[in-house]
Amino acid sequence: MEEAPLILTLRFDEASFARFDAERRLHFPPARNHIPAHLTLFHHLPGERRDEIAAELSALAGRQAPFPLRVASLRFLGQGTAYAVESEELHRLRAAIAGRWEAQLTRQDASRFAPHVTIQNKVEARAAKSLFASLSAAFRPFEAMATGLLLWRYRGGPWEAEGSFPFTGRSPEDAPVPA
Repeated sequence: MEEAPLILTLRFDEASFARFDAERRLHFPPARNHIPAHLTLFHHLPGERRDEIAAELSALAGRQAPFPLRVASLRFLGQGTAYAVESEELHRLRAAIAGRWEAQLTRQDASRFAPHVTIQNKVEARAAKSLFASLSAAFRPFEAMATGLLLWRYRGGPWEAEGSFPFTGRSPEDAPVPA
């Protein structure tokens, strides 16, 4: 029997997550907002391989240092709004994970990666356009930090936490200087 799929998201620093999640709670329809603000890396990893995936994510996170993200713009989704996120490091990290699970990726996960954090979705077009215009008028790019990976189980409603993998590697600037 196939187990429920796994979802992999990026973990943010506390302040950035608090900002994204507060905006999501404010603008997302409450009846549909079952999950916290997130940046999805993969929507459907094989649930029956949870232990293997978790072990690989743990090893990867142990080598990866936290890294900056540029929240560069707003993206209109038709029925909502998201923050568009830019980071070469994020693309490299996702590509490394995708390479390992390439044979199991769904079409959605194998297609072009456009990182974003959705703060509103599934509303009428007029409401979506209004929020997008309002937020766009005051938007200024800002920075966030990627601090780890979060693994979730999808069973059709709220996601179930399956693992947290903090980035604990050293950045090149933090590496010891040879004597």
